[in-house]
Amino acid sequence: MAGSRSHALQFQRFTRLNRTLHILMIVSFISLALTGMTLKFSYTGWAAFLARRLGGYEGAGFIHRAAAILMFGLFVTHLWDLNRKRRQEHGGSFLKLVLGPDSMLFNKRDLEELVGSLKWFVGAGPRPRYGRWTYWEKFDYFAVFWGIFVIGATGLMLWFPVLFTKVLPGWLINVATIIHSDEALLATGFIFTVHFFNTHLRPEKFPMDIVVFTGRMPVAEFKRDKPAEYEALVASGKLEEYLVEPYQPVVIRTIRAFAWTALAIGTLIVLWIVYAMVFAYR
Repeated sequence: MAGSRSHALQFQRFTRLNRTLHILMIVSFISLALTGMTLKFSYTGWAAFLARRLGGYEGAGFIHRAAAILMFGLFVTHLWDLNRKRRQEHGGSFLKLVLGPDSMLFNKRDLEELVGSLKWFVGAGPRPRYGRWTYWEKFDYFAVFWGIFVIGATGLMLWFPVLFTKVLPGWLINVATIIHSDEALLATGFIFTVHFFNTHLRPEKFPMDIVVFTGRMPVAEFKRDKPAEYEALVASGKLEEYLVEPYQPVVIRTIRAFAWTALAIGTLIVLWIVYAMVFAYR
């Protein structure tokens, strides 16, 4: 590492495509959550208030379907990017992509880091030396995969019931309604509580972690958060390849404004859901 130069630069953790997909994912998910929960809890005062601002329940439904199309597009784009990575970085090997050191699949190391983290939480051991991906990041990642598959598939059945009932029994539409509604509620609760905590509310990140928006982080922070990855890059002499100039303050302020807006909306949705479930559930 080039000493003072590396301290002035930052480590680039995410590509521009990664960051763009995540930002659009936030827009899509919040749109789906707002409109979906408005329809699910339509008997509450807050849902009726939101519905009027969204152009009525028909308008909310239109926004919901448009956001779903965006979500499907993001998912397909991500799969395309994984295939590109397989061809360009793993010699076309699918096994290297899913079983390599940078894989998002769970492995033995994740279990060891989970146990190590639990010990660290209670002062019974040192902080695990996390690598490229932690077990909670992988969990969040596959939660999206599961959600898009289950919620997306049932959503399509509800969107095109006549088409699907040509090949499937009609009672599956009723099942799809229950699954779509309850899984969406679970996904919304998870993203706006567990994911928010893992990403932003941990002591070392509180109150906001903007790495996924900027794609870059100070080298000292990278060394602290991902020591195993940092040491591997230093040992291979490749750390310099990932060092970039930090963004200008005006860009950071804009990013923080967007992130805080998303965090605030997510928190409000959770509070509205809790109110509906506790005081007005039907």
